[in-house]
Amino acid sequence: MSRVALLFPGQGSQYVGMGRDLAEDDSSIRELYERADDALGMPLSRLCWEGPEDQLRATENAQPAIMLHSCAVWRLIAGRAGRVEVGAGHSLGELSAYLVSGAFGFEDGLRIVRRRGELMGASGAARPGTMAAVLGLDAEAVTQICERAGGEGRVVVPANLNAPGQVVISGDVEAVAAAGDLATEAGARRVLPLNVSGAFHSPLMAAAAEGLEVALEAASWAEPSFPVVSNATAASVTDAGTARRTLIMQLTSPVRWAEGIERIRETGVSRWLEVGPGNVLSGLARRVDRSLRVAPVGDSRSVDAYLGSAD
Repeated sequence: MSRVALLFPGQGSQYVGMGRDLAEDDSSIRELYERADDALGMPLSRLCWEGPEDQLRATENAQPAIMLHSCAVWRLIAGRAGRVEVGAGHSLGELSAYLVSGAFGFEDGLRIVRRRGELMGASGAARPGTMAAVLGLDAEAVTQICERAGGEGRVVVPANLNAPGQVVISGDVEAVAAAGDLATEAGARRVLPLNVSGAFHSPLMAAAAEGLEVALEAASWAEPSFPVVSNATAASVTDAGTARRTLIMQLTSPVRWAEGIERIRETGVSRWLEVGPGNVLSGLARRVDRSLRVAPVGDSRSVDAYLGSAD
């Protein structure tokens, strides 16, 4: 039996029409989307399938939409996936990993990430911030640049340590711009501003982290059925208490994605799957280790292809 690693995408992977083909092909997936609508008291399914795009992109909508999509895909392929050895998710995706592991139920998971999105959006409104991807510099160089650009009440920090030569910075608008200029002067290949509603994974999310703690404590938890690699620590988490603590840390800490991929690689799994919309994580994995091949499974065509080739 294959030993499998599951990767779950984060915010930014959403698109209008996501999951519609899955629901059209399978009545159980349609029912899953109906359960999501009922759990949240809003037409999430219609937003996923019809948009409008600006509403789907809103943090409080995008997060449950992506979790729902990932859960739907997993429902379709779980019976043929093999033994799940380990899971991980990028930012929001870490919560999708815990949902699939059975650490909390479907409705609880959707309510947690909906609330997480609301809290993150509110923090962004209270203290506007932004993020930018720095390409072509290593994490140490970017960290030093952030230290130079910050200070005197301005915050800018490394937020996503995605892969060698790809670091996302986060913080106050002016500080991120200053750090971007310094990165360009230091030889960065590109500095790409990101279309986000706040300074995620930075100290500016402290209020959101406090609110998330309340939401996590309100859910019913169980021990995860497989280890989940934490964004905040890059360590495998096997118990519910640690899961809650590290998910709270995650909002104000950098996503240590490259380290997490290395941790998973050390387990010697034979198959890697990106479960949910898009293929961003597949590309990042190859940047960490060119020998890695992650299969994106996120629509009816890729699901059918996977089921046709699975052990």
